[in-house]
Amino acid sequence: MARKRFSPEQIITMLREAEVLLNQSNPVTEVCRKLGVSEQTYYRWRKEYGGMRVDRAKRLKEFEQENARPKKLVADLSLDKRHLKKGQPGKLLSPAKRGRAVEHVCDVMGIKDHVWSYNMVVERTSDGRPLRILAVIDEYTKECLALHVARRIRSANVLDQLYELFLGRGLPEYLRSDNGPEFAAKALRKWLTRLDVTTLFIEPGSPWENGYIESFNGKMRDELLNGEVLDTLEEAKVLVEAWRRVNNRIRPHSSLGYRPPATEAHVVGTFTLGLAQS
Repeated sequence: MARKRFSPEQIITMLREAEVLLNQSNPVTEVCRKLGVSEQTYYRWRKEYGGMRVDRAKRLKEFEQENARPKKLVADLSLDKRHLKKGQPGKLLSPAKRGRAVEHVCDVMGIKDHVWSYNMVVERTSDGRPLRILAVIDEYTKECLALHVARRIRSANVLDQLYELFLGRGLPEYLRSDNGPEFAAKALRKWLTRLDVTTLFIEPGSPWENGYIESFNGKMRDELLNGEVLDTLEEAKVLVEAWRRVNNRIRPHSSLGYRPPATEAHVVGTFTLGLAQS
């Protein structure tokens, strides 16, 4: 029986799945079994593609097809990877301990149906060019987990954002969204399914079924977007991120007893730190 060949894009997606699973305290043998590859293959993939983004892999593939000298590109990517590692001197918790901490916090706080919501906000800079903002919130704490700003956001970009959040925040049980192509893409849904994250798609044309994120987006538009003239993409990124921090740390929420979401999130952080030091 011939061995199945995987494209670089598929390998990178599987490596991200593996890293998230390892972060949830799964042993390497179990992760490899779930991926359907041997440990030798997994470690070889990690050596060749670890730290590489899907868009970089696509460019590498194009260069290999068009250019007979791809080694320089691979060296550049390796250099980028080393620079990224230098910028990340270490982690407070090992992946296994961090995974146990997240599980412990959810048990202690009674968070059984942990739901995140995400959606897309459309805006324009002053020159008329489009802006898109990917918003991700935690429905339990009301914390805005991410506001990713770009000219275009595709399903691969959504996967990138979720990957970073899953590593830092753990896995939600459910992800609620509309049926936009960025969220309903087959590759993204398959990746989430393999991680045991259930997608909750609202009915088409029924934004009220995703009320938490719709309310959040409305506040962001009223308090920020409607009052600012955004000239550049970089300016939009800075202002949107600054507003996210104010929303999380200062702005009171009536559903939280007029406390900011960061207060709720701080409870989670306190439990996690206590477990790490025990």
